[in-house]
Amino acid sequence: MSVNVDLQVVGPGSAAEVEEAWRLKERIRAEEDVLKQRRGFFHEAYRRSTVHLLRIGGDLGGFVATRSDGYILFLAIAPEYRGEGLGRRLVETVADEHDRVTCHARTTNEEALVFYERVGFEIVRRIDGYYEDDGDAFYLRLGDGGIRGKLSEFIRR
Repeated sequence: MSVNVDLQVVGPGSAAEVEEAWRLKERIRAEEDVLKQRRGFFHEAYRRSTVHLLRIGGDLGGFVATRSDGYILFLAIAPEYRGEGLGRRLVETVADEHDRVTCHARTTNEEALVFYERVGFEIVRRIDGYYEDDGDAFYLRLGDGGIRGKLSEFIRR
C-alpha cells in the first residue's frame, strides 16, 4: 500500500496550520531538546514566512518555514518519517525558490548537522550564545553546488 505525500504551501500573512506545526515542533522539542522557540516567536515568524508543509496520508510529516531571503527559520520532520527524504525534499523546495539558502543550527544538534552536511550545507561560522538559553549555533549556507550538486554526486556513486 502506498502513501501519498502532498505539499501544501502557506504564504506570508497567513497562520493556516500554525497550531498543527506548533504541536509537531513541541513534540520534537520535548523528545529531543531542540526547536526551543517560544510560542509567540514561533507564531509570528510562521506568519511572516512561506511555509511548506508535507502531509503524509493527511498527517503533518514535516514543514519548513522560510523568510523571503531564503533563510530557513524552522525545519521539522516528525521522527517517524525521518530517513525517507522528506527533509531533503523540503530543502530542495526552498533551493528552487531562492538563490541563496541559509540557516542556524545548534552546535549540539548532531542529527541536524549531519543532515545539513549531507544535503550540501557548509558551516560559515560559529556564534557563541546565539540562542535565548545561551546555546551556541552554527550559521550554515547551502554550498555553491547546492542540493542539486549534492544530489548529482550521490546519484553518480
